[in-house]
Amino acid sequence: MSQKEKTLTPKLIKKLWLAFILLVLLMGSSYIFITGYFANKYSQETTQRLNADVAHHVIAEKFKDASPFLEDGSVNKPLFGDLMHDMMAVNQSIEVYLLNETGEVLYSVVLDHGDKSSTKSVSLTPIEFFIKNKGERFVLGDDPRNIGEQKIFSAAPYSVDGREGYVYIVLAGKKFQEVSDNLLNQYFTKLGIGATLLTMLFSLVIGLLAIWFLTKNLRLITKTVRKFHDGDLQARISNPENSDIEVFANSFNEMADSIVGNMDKMQSVDLLRRELIANVSHDLRTPLAILKGYIETLQIKNDSLTEEQKQEYLQITHDNVDKLSNLINQLFEYSKLEAEQVTPVKEPFSITELSHDLIAKFRVLAEQKQIDLQLDNPEENCLVFADVSLVERALQNLIENALKYTQANGKVTLSLQKKGKNVEINITDTGTGIPVNEQPFIFDRYKQVDKSAKKQGYGLGLAIVKKIMDLHDTTITVLSRPKEGSSFIFHLPAYQV
Repeated sequence: MSQKEKTLTPKLIKKLWLAFILLVLLMGSSYIFITGYFANKYSQETTQRLNADVAHHVIAEKFKDASPFLEDGSVNKPLFGDLMHDMMAVNQSIEVYLLNETGEVLYSVVLDHGDKSSTKSVSLTPIEFFIKNKGERFVLGDDPRNIGEQKIFSAAPYSVDGREGYVYIVLAGKKFQEVSDNLLNQYFTKLGIGATLLTMLFSLVIGLLAIWFLTKNLRLITKTVRKFHDGDLQARISNPENSDIEVFANSFNEMADSIVGNMDKMQSVDLLRRELIANVSHDLRTPLAILKGYIETLQIKNDSLTEEQKQEYLQITHDNVDKLSNLINQLFEYSKLEAEQVTPVKEPFSITELSHDLIAKFRVLAEQKQIDLQLDNPEENCLVFADVSLVERALQNLIENALKYTQANGKVTLSLQKKGKNVEINITDTGTGIPVNEQPFIFDRYKQVDKSAKKQGYGLGLAIVKKIMDLHDTTITVLSRPKEGSSFIFHLPAYQV
């Protein structure tokens, strides 16, 4: 048997078998005990019911001709000797006792021989119960020869020569008990052997059927799990609501869906990582190639270049170093955001003042490109509750992006407006716009929209903005039409003074 086949016979099956066998043995033992107990009770009740009038007959027959007491008040022992002789000829297990009105044993042939374990009185409660119900209801009475034990009996009251008491007859005496115990042991032995054989047979048949039925769904689930483990990622437990272990079946299906979903995400992340590496490699290669070319030119033609040419080449080299530095900083920043290593420190601040600072910072660049950069609604002071450094970074990326794609004589506007409990921030430009089919993807990392343009793609700037918005539990919306410009809109919670 292979290792895989062994795993399909789990220890659970063995434990079920062990539990089932123990349960059957317990039930068999209980059955034997209960059967013997009630069989014994049935035998005793039958014997008592059949001999209920024996005591009455003794009084009627024996006390009619002779008194149980002599003239001096002592017990007529010869009378009881004859009585026991006659009764034992019929039933050797019978024991006759003469009791007074308090239950004290006045005489019995079996006690006359002396018995250290005997008692000199019996309880009258079962005797009175027996007489009251005329022997129709089962009751046990004290055994005078064995203290603490009870036996079936027959009893009847007498009244002779002014003396009262009871004739108390134990119907299952010591001899009967010895024979009964011997037969009972033999009965239990035979019953035990027979019951054990039948129990083993039926437990084998019923156990096989029961365990097969109980583990049917478990085997199905085990088979499905094995298929999933072997690479069948579409393997699922069908109709889990009909399974005997519905919770486990549903849990497995949910777990399998989660695993497949995570695998799809990992594949998607891996694909994006490959694309990112390819795009970054391209963007790094271009400025590096330019740097290398101009540095080699300066080294080779240093003596033949004019001072003006040298300064131009150095400026080009400086610009490409800035591009490399900016790209590396973006990569570092985005990697921290994606790895969730950045925790926003939210505090109240003036988004209006921050906007003034950013407009002033980018005004020189805008004037160089002949773009009108304006702040709308600069008079009203809008306070928000957010991370000021992250919001500044997001606005900076959006303004840079707007200036990049806006032609000369165009316009870029940063507007602020209170709307209920939020402040709406809107960066609008009159640039080239974004095709409708490309708009859902512009926040993907390194997504280049206008591939025909010579400008660098959207890169990581908008992806960083999206991550910052996620950290603030808000969304950013883009409204754009080709050749008409774009608007990037997001909201921050207003701070109530």
